[in-house]
Amino acid sequence: MTPAGKRRVPMTVTFFEMTAKPTALPPPAPKGRHAILKAEMPPVHFYRYLYDTIGEAWLWVDRKKLSPEALTEIIRHPLNHLYVLYTEGCPAGMAELDFRKEGACNIAYFGLMPEALGKHLGYFFLYHACQNAWARPISRLTVNTCTLDHPRALPLYQRMGFTAYSREERFVELI
Repeated sequence: MTPAGKRRVPMTVTFFEMTAKPTALPPPAPKGRHAILKAEMPPVHFYRYLYDTIGEAWLWVDRKKLSPEALTEIIRHPLNHLYVLYTEGCPAGMAELDFRKEGACNIAYFGLMPEALGKHLGYFFLYHACQNAWARPISRLTVNTCTLDHPRALPLYQRMGFTAYSREERFVELI
């Protein structure tokens, strides 16, 4: 516990990069109806719904600490792109691509809704997120994961062709 009574949870963060468009073959389309749509000017309540539902099990808290105004500034920035995976008409995942650093893209958040886990959607969605990132003039694509994330996150990034370039020990402060 911290002096303010908040719980701190230790984690190891692994930072990955990709310096060329992936050469992996496209994954087969999963069963059912799927669509990946870019959310234009997403409202804060919709973003928070995705972020909170996807991130609850993995202790995503950073964006919860932001005011609605601060969060709006990030998610509606013209160089921050939010892609939403839909399955059978319902939101099934999110991929937030941050292009605010010139020549680079960071996958700021990537995840699936709890009910979408285990349905072979992760590789499919990540492949398309990477393709969307590399469609812009970038020379580096980054992402990070931590030991609090889904246990298949790290191998998924490696399978896609990301290579680890750094690790850090950190804490997440629960709210």
